[in-house]
This record gives sequence, C-alpha cells and structure tokens, in this order.
Amino acid sequence: MRILVIEDEKKIASFIQRGLKEENFAVDLAFDGEQGLFLAETNPYNLIVLDIMLPERDGISICRELRRKAVRTPILMLTARDAVADKVSGLDSGADDYMTKPFSFDEFLARVRSLLRRSSGSASNVLRVQNLELNQLSRRVFRSGKEITLSAKEYALLEFLMLHADEVVTRTMISEQVWNEDFDSFTNVIDVHIKHLRDKIDIDETPSLIHTVRGRGYCLPANPA
Repeated sequence: MRILVIEDEKKIASFIQRGLKEENFAVDLAFDGEQGLFLAETNPYNLIVLDIMLPERDGISICRELRRKAVRTPILMLTARDAVADKVSGLDSGADDYMTKPFSFDEFLARVRSLLRRSSGSASNVLRVQNLELNQLSRRVFRSGKEITLSAKEYALLEFLMLHADEVVTRTMISEQVWNEDFDSFTNVIDVHIKHLRDKIDIDETPSLIHTVRGRGYCLPANPA
C-alpha cells in the first residue's frame, strides 16, 4: 500500500517514512503544502498523513480542496495543535482521524491500519485467497497451513495481489502501489519479484496461484480454476 506523508519537519517525516517502510508500505514525502496537494491530486494513495502547519499551504485548506475535488483518500491529520477547536476544524474539513504530536508510533500504526481497513471495507486483518492466508498485523503468510517467509517487498506485492483477488493488476498499478515515486519503470524488477514470489508460494503446491495475463499484467484468482 502507498502512503503520502505531508510534513515540513524533515526529521519527523523521515522517522515516519522509515517506520512505515519497515511495515512494508511504499511512502512518498512532501515538505510543503503545495507539493503535498500536487502529489495527492496526481498519484493514487491508500492514505495521506497530513500536518496542519505547513509552508506554502496549510493542511486544513489542503484537506478541504481534496474533498472538494472528490478525492476520497483517507486522511490522518498529525499535528502539534491539540486544542479541541483545532481537532473540530480538522475533522470538519474532511479528515478521517486526528492525532497530536508527540505521538506513540505504535498508536500511529494502529490508526493507520484502522483507516486502511475502514476504506477497504474489511473488518479483519486476515486476507484469504484459496488456501493462501496473509495476516496484515503479524505480516505472516501461510499456504495450506505452512508458513512462507517473504522479503518486505515480496510481502507488499502479495498483499496487493490478494487485496485485488480476481482482478487483473497491471505493472503500472503495482509500481504505483508497491513501489514509490522514484520507481524506474524501465527495469524488470516487478517481473523478478513476481518470479521470486511464485517460487515461494507455489513450492510443493498446486495449482500455481499467480497467473500472468499476457499483455495486461497478473491475476490471483479467488477460486481454483
């Protein structure tokens, strides 16, 4: 999943980025309001983390502008402004949650996961496709009850495929959601990761779960063929 962090304090932004990457999220950073608004309107994100006090343009106006343009991406406001009036203003502008600094990163992650579950319409942290199971909290993966060890990027790729089971996902969709803004579209890195993923989840198992759809992308069928 891909998250945009709009935060002008670079130490805080880097701390959040590092922590989210450790949780297998792709993360883009913006250090001022105008850049943040541009990225939020241009790229598909699963979540936006938004500071209020920003140079160029404040977070409240960014949130209002995104909602005015029907951008429904969940927004978590993360700010030092802790007055009740500030919280009311933030939520009334269209934010889905409001968290004040300083903050516990564990609580921050819990709120991130909650917003992502809510936006996906899922009440569970466990994804299941055929005999494949992925726990989004523990980040453990099983097939037929046998645990599979994946790298961070392999896990993120599999999670994306499972979230879109029965859909054809293109390389562009994968690059936008599993990698970040700096992804080089001219490399074969996606194909390499797909091969590694197949080698791990299909070992001693039939049928093969990840199907190549020629000229289009990949598909993980929800039911056996």
